[in-house]
Amino acid sequence: MNNLFKALSDPNRRQILELLKTKDMSVKELQTYFSITQEAMSHHLSVLKKADLVSDERKGQFVFYSLNISVFEEVMNYFLSLYHKRNEN
Repeated sequence: MNNLFKALSDPNRRQILELLKTKDMSVKELQTYFSITQEAMSHHLSVLKKADLVSDERKGQFVFYSLNISVFEEVMNYFLSLYHKRNEN
C-alpha cells in the first residue's frame, strides 16, 4: 500500500494515469504533455509500475505503457469505501 500512496502523491504521476486512461502511450508520447526530462518521466513510470498501476509492453523499438485497470479499479473502490464509511458516521 505504501508504494501505491507514493505513486499517487505526485501530481505528474496522477496526470500520467489520466493520460493513460485514454490510450496506451510511449515515453516519448507522454513527454509531450510535460516539461520534464526523459529520465524524470522514466522515473515516474517506474514508480507507477512498482505500485502496479501501469504495465509496459515492448512493441518494436518502443515501450508502451498502459493503465492496469484492475488495480486502478481496486484502488478507486478502496477510496470510495473510505468515503462512504465516513459519511455513514
